[in-house]
Amino acid sequence: MSEHLTKDDVARLLSDPSPNSRSDLAAKIAHQFDSTALSDSERKLAEEIIRVMVRDTVVRVRQTLADNLKASPSLPRDIALSLARDVEAVAIPLLSVSTVLTSADLVEIVRSGTDSKQTAIAQRPTVPAAVADALIETASEKAVAALVANEGAELGELSLGKVMDRFGDSETVQEPLVHRSKLPMTIAERLVAVVSEKLRQHLVSYHELPAQVASDLILQSRERATVALFSGESDEGALERLVAQLAQTGRLTPSLLVRSLCTGDIAFFETAMSMLAKVPMTNARLLIHDAGRLGLKSLYDKAKLPSALLPACRIAIDVLKETPYDGEPGDLDRHRRRLIERILTQYEDLAPEDLEFLLAKLGDLMVPEDRAA
Repeated sequence: MSEHLTKDDVARLLSDPSPNSRSDLAAKIAHQFDSTALSDSERKLAEEIIRVMVRDTVVRVRQTLADNLKASPSLPRDIALSLARDVEAVAIPLLSVSTVLTSADLVEIVRSGTDSKQTAIAQRPTVPAAVADALIETASEKAVAALVANEGAELGELSLGKVMDRFGDSETVQEPLVHRSKLPMTIAERLVAVVSEKLRQHLVSYHELPAQVASDLILQSRERATVALFSGESDEGALERLVAQLAQTGRLTPSLLVRSLCTGDIAFFETAMSMLAKVPMTNARLLIHDAGRLGLKSLYDKAKLPSALLPACRIAIDVLKETPYDGEPGDLDRHRRRLIERILTQYEDLAPEDLEFLLAKLGDLMVPEDRAA
């Protein structure tokens, strides 16, 4: 069957005005609509035929028009709007890609449309800020999840804050939000309190977080892993995967390594040193815990870490060896407090932000009787 409209098609329509005949005619007119071969009079005639067919009582005829005209830049806006306001089968092709529809048109349909229409708009190649805000304010959870998954959507800090206000507890929205290529720091901070452990690791590895927040999250992750280890449920590769992600994104910093030691997380330090120095874990552990003074230094140098922080690492490791757990309730917090106190008294050249972190942790770990003293 020819794709081009001929006099025979018109004759056929007059003699056989069935839905099949009208659908075939709609496809042919739509296919030729953007052709440069049409004269002005032919284009005007095509527009008039399309305007009639937009009101056809058979959904399949209108759907054929929408499917074939959805990407047309020449489609008159009133026709595009008629199709976009139609039933879902007709409207969704236009709502997904049509450049004829304005932001105001899309906002109107967001506010009055169905979940499927809202989702189609949220998945457009580009979603202007005004349309994104309308979706955030009124659309369904599914549509907002599609919106935050769309890198072409204009989503500023204020808009993302509204997403958190409405759907901060929704895992359906959390996951695509965490995986956006860029997140404002304030949004990342809000997310860390509500997302799963897997998503927290992604936040730490790929998004900008304040150093204290990142350190706290890693510490919490390691504490949960330790509990799982004691109960026989530990994922042995979880720590290696986290360290690998941090290394790949340049976030496995010397400061983070020192902080891990200062909060008693020797396992994180060992894994990080093994990866940075490119030596097997067994060798890294032997060098870190070498009774002499050269083992740690050789590994530290091989990892190309700044020499100024080596004394802090050495002190932390020595204190960890000399400060055992007492086995009583709350011994983890007491052990960590003693560790931080000794490091603060023995090493004064920490960067201001690291010093502030350790002091804050020390304050958090003070037991009530200490504060009262």
